[in-house]
Amino acid sequence: MSSSSSAILRRARHLSTAVATAATTDVTSSASMTISKAKSKLKTEHDTDKALNIYSTVKANYSASSPGSANHAQQITVRRLAKSHRFSDIEALLESHKSDPRITDEHFLSSLIKSYGIAGMFEQALNTYNQMETLKTPRSALSFNALLTACLKSKNYDRAPQLFDEMPAKYRFRPDEYSYGMLVKSFCDAGKPELAIDKLKEMDKKGMPISGITYTSIIHSLYKKGNPTEAEKIWDEMVNRGCLIDVAANNVRLMNAVDGDPENIKSMIEEMSNAALKPDTISYNYLMTCYCKKGMMKEAKEVYEKLEEHCCQPNAATFRTLLFYLCKNEQFETGYKVFKHSVKVNKIPDFSTLKHLVEGLAKKSRTKDAKGMIRTMRKKFPPNMLVAWAKIEKELGLASTVPDPAKEART
Repeated sequence: MSSSSSAILRRARHLSTAVATAATTDVTSSASMTISKAKSKLKTEHDTDKALNIYSTVKANYSASSPGSANHAQQITVRRLAKSHRFSDIEALLESHKSDPRITDEHFLSSLIKSYGIAGMFEQALNTYNQMETLKTPRSALSFNALLTACLKSKNYDRAPQLFDEMPAKYRFRPDEYSYGMLVKSFCDAGKPELAIDKLKEMDKKGMPISGITYTSIIHSLYKKGNPTEAEKIWDEMVNRGCLIDVAANNVRLMNAVDGDPENIKSMIEEMSNAALKPDTISYNYLMTCYCKKGMMKEAKEVYEKLEEHCCQPNAATFRTLLFYLCKNEQFETGYKVFKHSVKVNKIPDFSTLKHLVEGLAKKSRTKDAKGMIRTMRKKFPPNMLVAWAKIEKELGLASTVPDPAKEART
């Protein structure tokens, strides 16, 4: 065994012990916390050590939870670790699962492959796939699709066609329509919709069903490449084939119209409603963005404020976009209110967006609000994620000369 493999194994054992200890130490909370509650807490917990402790309850209660719920919790935890660049901990966590008796279940092993992909660790995902004989796990299109998913999640788009050529022949299985859909998406994500269209023709010759999702990937790629005419042709082909035209497909067309007339987007949203399709938050985000780009901030804020009337909730993109344009228009007071809403619903925008807001508040002498923002970020995120905030706090002269922890806790 190589020294690096030994190190990973030691780290995996250490992490497994630490997780087990955390679960044993807090027996009461582990027993009372349902998988659903654990997932909910993971979504809002940005401290990676605390996230690992929460995930321990999922592992402890695995037998009482559905595999889907446990896998979802695992993926959220991996995302948290990846955001903090704790890749060795991710590898230790996922490798520790290979000693679990469930590893012979193809679904269970596939969840590890997908999690590696979420972390951008494609080589580890590929290594796990190639270990399936050793781990005595049966192989089919299911695990291959997980590998393709990992490929796309880690942005290794050019590897997907290579895998498609090699793996089915090497391991003697047949890719299914979902496999072909992933291959098409890899071409689209790589900015090569023409190759994706060629693959559609190949699927057609083989009599393989083509989903609306596959068509939508191509339409999206064509719009992004500035070829709306060809995109509309593919749209017509999708309609003529009788594919399901869902909200996601319509949102792709809304995306292409975001630089145009807001009335056009409003009409398209009305058409969706008339076709018994419920526009979602993404649909309204495009309308809001269109207003923002036109400098129509009053109308943009109205879209944001009426989301709940449409049975929608603002997402991270809603807050990020609106805050960016509010700051661009120097509407910092309104921006601060929007920021507080984002905190309340745990959809806090990225640092680069909030940097404009805190700088604007300081510039307009709204020092109390600017300091309030930084206090909030300290409470929401662990110290290792606050270096940039500490720097900007110093640059803007917002740091207290004599910190008062008790006062800050009360605030």
